[in-house]
Amino acid sequence: MLKSLLLLSLLITTVVRAQKIADPRPFAAAITAADLQKHLYIVAGKDFEGRETATPGQRKAAAYIEDHFRSLGLLPGNKSSYQMFYPVFQDSLLNASIEVNGEHFQLNEDLAVNLSADYTATLLGSEVVFAGYGFSDSSRDDYKGLDARGRIVLVLNGNPPGQPASSIAATPRRVSPLNAKVQAAQKNGAVALLILQSGFPRRSFGSKGNMYLDGYRTANGPEVYMISDKIAKAILGADYGEATGNNPQSRSYTVNTKLEFSKNTTELQSSDVLGFLEGTDLKDQLVVISAHYDHLGKRDTVIYYGADDDGSGTVSVLELAQAFAKARAAGKGPRRSILFLANSGEEKGLWGSEYYTDHPSYPLENTTVDLNIDMIGRIDPNRKHGDSTNYVYVVGDDKLSSDLKPISETTNKKYTKLELDYKFNDPNDPERIYYRSDHFNFARKGVPIIFYFDGIHKDYHRPTDTPDKINYDILEKRARLVFFTAWDMANRNEMLKRDIPLK
Repeated sequence: MLKSLLLLSLLITTVVRAQKIADPRPFAAAITAADLQKHLYIVAGKDFEGRETATPGQRKAAAYIEDHFRSLGLLPGNKSSYQMFYPVFQDSLLNASIEVNGEHFQLNEDLAVNLSADYTATLLGSEVVFAGYGFSDSSRDDYKGLDARGRIVLVLNGNPPGQPASSIAATPRRVSPLNAKVQAAQKNGAVALLILQSGFPRRSFGSKGNMYLDGYRTANGPEVYMISDKIAKAILGADYGEATGNNPQSRSYTVNTKLEFSKNTTELQSSDVLGFLEGTDLKDQLVVISAHYDHLGKRDTVIYYGADDDGSGTVSVLELAQAFAKARAAGKGPRRSILFLANSGEEKGLWGSEYYTDHPSYPLENTTVDLNIDMIGRIDPNRKHGDSTNYVYVVGDDKLSSDLKPISETTNKKYTKLELDYKFNDPNDPERIYYRSDHFNFARKGVPIIFYFDGIHKDYHRPTDTPDKINYDILEKRARLVFFTAWDMANRNEMLKRDIPLK
């Protein structure tokens, strides 16, 4: 009996020792200002041309990140690939025109189009339905008594006089008046929607449109044209004054109308870059460390370098990956696996993180946290309290898990002693920073997150966001805070609780 108790005691002691978290400071020391600077002058240099999503510059940056992950011995994070590709679409306008009773109207002079939403077609109709302001919901139905099915519809811009936008299209996810008009036209079966607007003639913005994701759509809506008062007068005739007055009356007009639109759609490609470091006894659970490596690219020959946004986060991920790889090589690897995730498409609308969280390489229910780094290399000129050289804005640490904030604050107090500023964590934050970086796509899936941020400065989204303006000492300190926090998350016994409902 005594022998059995001794063996059990020895076993318990061995397990306890095995679970003891190693000192992370020797490995955090691998994250240096010099290395961050070296990487950033490459990532935010001329060769990468501003790293716009789905461009050669972005692909060069992706290759650089992949090569770094390979050099550290990280595994591919997407099955056998270090990159997770997703489709991106871009249209080039070939032609757009309108003809009313034989009178020809030209693009930019009297009409504009919705390039990504419209599709190549020639529509001829002998009737145009005028539907007032073009709303059709529980608060107002401008289509009442009209048959718009298969017809061209003409509507006025904006909202009715005296009716605020908040009373229009009161959907759970509020849509703009313009989108509400398009949805109403589609609901009522219109094949094309003409929206009377001011501001013609308009400046041409070139033939290429914005990139977008939803190239293959479940349903295509009506063609949408923004038209001048000249086109509206050609359709409405003598009724133009009454129709554009305070009480427009919906009705149909017999008029021969020809709508022509043609474009070429190019299917492009972008990618997230994923490096995977396998854990030990908790290897089926995951810590994600993320940053977006895309920026705004070039405007003509002017490069938007994006050194802080988010070159600073990208190079921090590279350095954190190196620190964890050194720990593993020293036999101190993390218990949980770590995914180093460099997202593209953030500047377009959080595309890369949306794609990853909708198609995760590893189950999100086994992902304990996403630590997202987006702009941590500069000083906020509007921060007038505390030490401007020793702070970081922390966002989202109290949104989904009651565990996370105490761990974050304890870790900081023990190792980095930065001022943790929660200015942008306020639910009433007018900038809505919580919703504006890649962590949000993890949060919307219920994964606890922290977003690290330095604030808004005068070079934000300007060509002057360059590597020479980065404070590399504070960048090093902030990156080390993320490392220490990730170290705790990767080695603690339990996953973070998910005990706060998603709002």
